[in-house]
Amino acid sequence: MHTLRDIPGLRYTLREQRRQGQRIALVPTMGNLHAGHLALVKSARKHADVVVASLFVNPMQFGPGEDLDGYPRTFEADQAQLIEAGCDILFAPTVSELYPNGLDAQTRVHVPVVGEGLCGGSRPGHFDGVSTVVSMLFNLVQPDMACFGEKDYQQLAVIRKLVSDLHLPIEIIGVPIVRAEDGLALSSRNGYLSREERAKAPALYRTLRELRDAISRGEPIEQALHQGQAALYDAGFTPDYLELRDTTLGAVNDSTRDAVLLAAAHLGPARLIDNLSVQLPSAARSASH
Repeated sequence: MHTLRDIPGLRYTLREQRRQGQRIALVPTMGNLHAGHLALVKSARKHADVVVASLFVNPMQFGPGEDLDGYPRTFEADQAQLIEAGCDILFAPTVSELYPNGLDAQTRVHVPVVGEGLCGGSRPGHFDGVSTVVSMLFNLVQPDMACFGEKDYQQLAVIRKLVSDLHLPIEIIGVPIVRAEDGLALSSRNGYLSREERAKAPALYRTLRELRDAISRGEPIEQALHQGQAALYDAGFTPDYLELRDTTLGAVNDSTRDAVLLAAAHLGPARLIDNLSVQLPSAARSASH
C-alpha cells in the first residue's frame, strides 16, 4: 500500500493507474478505523481495480464545542488495518495541505434540503464541511465509485444529491451498517463510552426495532415515536432526535410505503446515531417529528 500525504504525489500515482485503464474506488474516512470502515474497503475492493482510502480529520465539519481535538487519531493502527483489508493507496493529508488558506477563506459546498434538519439541524454547518471535503476528494482522486456507510444515512443522502446535482460521473455505493453482536452500530465514537455506558448503548438499536415493529403493525406514528423517546430516556440516553422519514428524507404521508427511522442520542460523552428501514402499512397515519 502506498501512503501519500501530498496532492501532487496522489495525482501522479493515480494518473499512472488511470492510464492503465484501471477502475478506481474511493473510501473517505476520518481514521480510528473499525470493522465498519473495513467493510467499506472490502466493498470497494469488489468493484474496482484500485482502492484509495483517505484519512483526514476534517476540521470544517466540527462545530464549536465538538470533539475535534479529542477525536481519536490512530494512524499506525489504521495503516495496518487498511493493508490487511486490501487497500492500495492511503491518502493522509495535513490540514494545511487541503486548506492552505485556512478555513475562513475556503470555498464551501452547500447541499440544500437533504442536509437540513436531523443531524444538519443539530450540528449547523456540519454537512457543508462534509460536502466540501468530499467534493475536494472527488476532484483529487476522480474515482469511478465511492463507498459510504449507511449508518450515516443523512450523510449518504447528501453525497448522493451532491453527485447528482453536479453531474459527477461517480457511482455512490451505500454499504450496510456493521453492528456489534449486541446490535450497537459500530462507530469511532463508541470508544468514548465507559463500560457502564457501553452496556446501555444497545438500547438505541433495540428501541428502533421495537418502533419498527409497532409502526409496521399500524400503531399511530406519533404515538410510537413518543413511546420511543420515553424508552430512550429510560435507558439513560438524552435523545437529540427520533424521526420517521421517507427514504429521500422527505416527510412521510399516507402514500409512503418505504420509510426509515432515524435517531441520534447522547450517552455520556458520546453522540450515537442509528437508523432502521420500515415498511409502512397501507393505513399509515400522519408524518412525524
